[in-house]
Amino acid sequence: MKFTKTVLLASAALCLSSYAFSATNELNGAGATFPYPVYAKWAEAYQKETGVKINYQAIGSGGGIRQIEAKTVDFGGTDAPLDVKELNKEGMIQFPMVMGGIVPVVHIPQIKEGQLKLTGSLLADIYLGKVKNWNDKRIGELNPGVSLPDLPIYVVHRSDGSGTTFNFTDYLARVSSDWKNNVGVGKDITWPSAATDIGGKGNAGVANYVTRTKGSIGYVEYAYATQNHLAYTQMKNKAGKFVNPTAKSFQAAAANADWKHAPGFKLILNDQPGATTWPMTSATFILMHKNQKDADKAKAMVKFFTWSYQHPEMAKDLDYVPMPESVVRLVNKTWKNNLKSNGQPVL
Repeated sequence: MKFTKTVLLASAALCLSSYAFSATNELNGAGATFPYPVYAKWAEAYQKETGVKINYQAIGSGGGIRQIEAKTVDFGGTDAPLDVKELNKEGMIQFPMVMGGIVPVVHIPQIKEGQLKLTGSLLADIYLGKVKNWNDKRIGELNPGVSLPDLPIYVVHRSDGSGTTFNFTDYLARVSSDWKNNVGVGKDITWPSAATDIGGKGNAGVANYVTRTKGSIGYVEYAYATQNHLAYTQMKNKAGKFVNPTAKSFQAAAANADWKHAPGFKLILNDQPGATTWPMTSATFILMHKNQKDADKAKAMVKFFTWSYQHPEMAKDLDYVPMPESVVRLVNKTWKNNLKSNGQPVL
């Protein structure tokens, strides 16, 4: 199934058809917009196969964390992983579901996908408001032969609490001391003040504003760029090579992930080594409470997540990177050791 622009611009629940639902064949989640395209694809196929409906509200990582903490959903989604201290405080477990790339996207006349090159420090200075026009000398020196217009840069960012923002700002802090010292890292930050700032809700909102705004630049998960036909940029990676965002370049970044030694599965994949590595690569995570009120519902969630892991081709079709089998085994161990209902193991 291919996603249309309309689907990706929607931040609605995955309401996929109607059944007479029991407590265990309708599951509710909310959170990160980064994985929404693949969660939608998994959910639709899973319902057709099993009759179990997965409602997932793509409201951003911040909203997902708040809702799972309040126990208003069965599971939460976040791209900004919680540390062990936070997980223990809330009585939750966390596990990665899939990995993907965050890409800068631009709306510049005559500029096509992969034509414009950027470095991390230049990208940071654009978002800091230091580079304000597309014909700036620094951009021109990186892009000889590319016709860059005398056009103001409109900086598009997330307006909601966002794991995509967390990973984007984490990357900028790694490559720019000015960003690290003056702005920092977070799901919901105070953006450098500029008259040309635009805030969009969700990856879909950022993609929408970039589509509509000539001269704009934004950051979105790769599927939102491709499905909305946005011009993504090349990026200079840690090895000094300019690379395009592709499944192969995301996989190169993911290859260095040491999940076995990541407490609570908290792992950041930005700025990894390797000549073919995409520098902004992120995992997205599921949050569940350790103590489950309904053992059958907990088992139903585990069945859906297990089924999703077993269908990596659906993630690959949207240029996400599936979790390796070794990581899935670690996740299974986490479920068995931690998920309980009325003091008894769920699995």
